[in-house]
Amino acid sequence: MTKSPQEDKILTVSSTERLASPDALLAPACDWGGPLMEGRSNTLPGLLNALGVYVLVVVLFLFGTFVSRDFLTTGNLLTALQTVTLLGIVAVGVSFVTYSKHYVDLSIPGIMALSGIIAISALKWGFAASLAAGVLAGLVVGVLNGLVVGYLRLNPIIWTLAMMSVLSGIIRKAYGGRQVYPDETTAAGRAFLQLYHAEVLGLPLVVVVLVAVAVAAHFMLRKTAYGAQLKLTGSSYEVARMTGVEVRRTVAAAFVLSALTSAIAGILLTSFNKVGACYIGKGYDFAALTAVVLGGMTLAGGRGSVIGVLGGVAAIALLNNVMSLADTGALFHGIFDSVKSIAQGVVFILAVGIASYFRRRSGVDGE
Repeated sequence: MTKSPQEDKILTVSSTERLASPDALLAPACDWGGPLMEGRSNTLPGLLNALGVYVLVVVLFLFGTFVSRDFLTTGNLLTALQTVTLLGIVAVGVSFVTYSKHYVDLSIPGIMALSGIIAISALKWGFAASLAAGVLAGLVVGVLNGLVVGYLRLNPIIWTLAMMSVLSGIIRKAYGGRQVYPDETTAAGRAFLQLYHAEVLGLPLVVVVLVAVAVAAHFMLRKTAYGAQLKLTGSSYEVARMTGVEVRRTVAAAFVLSALTSAIAGILLTSFNKVGACYIGKGYDFAALTAVVLGGMTLAGGRGSVIGVLGGVAAIALLNNVMSLADTGALFHGIFDSVKSIAQGVVFILAVGIASYFRRRSGVDGE
């Protein structure tokens, strides 16, 4: 039956009002799992989709016990945990960018290297000042990324890749290609070198930082107006703009948050390596994006959760750890050392492909 122009107008207004209503805008920004099928999360496929990354974690854990006796040793598990912490801190931050449908921040390695080397250079003003300087350096880059991508709407891949190149060039030029070491003869220098290995209430500081960052990010995405606005922006940029969301500011803030966590991780990684250099943080951008996507946060934006991202981080850490142990064992000796990057690439492709398949099957979108 043909609708009259007046009926079409009423339907359009009703749809817009529904999208702009406070209930729609302030709905929970994400669920526990990955790209849960809207309206179908109570079905078996939705449940499997939510828990899939943790099933993979269990499988990798069991495989690790099979390939090496050293897998369950305290030393190996602590090594795997240390790998998880820094990657987790970075991945939680970049998840805001992915959630906003801006894919990834490829300037992450440059931010990590810059923050670490600035922190070492500022040790002459004290330990606290050096940490503040390192974080501030990362935030400056994040604000610049946010302004360009959020307000000028340049392609996030092209811009952040260019920023990565610029930061690497600045570090090389400013320090003449030299590595920078903390001065161990000063109290500030010694404190910086011990930063990565420090403990809080008997727990490693890096673990405490990861937990704090993850809890804060989870709260922001699920319980705040910003999280709801970011969800709507990632789901449909134009709809978010028409309903009154400050979409440019929302996207810009996502890049600032990504830079903040990258700066924190960069300082901790520099402390661990005991040296500041332009190569600090290399590979963390792709590893973080792989963990984010594997954890169910879709590149289509507006779907996913911090809980899922942490599962993706754990899976990546276990994958690398198991392949390292398998390569040194008699059964798989020499097989895995040369294929780690290939394995991460395959995992990323599969994660994106499977997520896209479930989105199309559930009729959410075809992006």
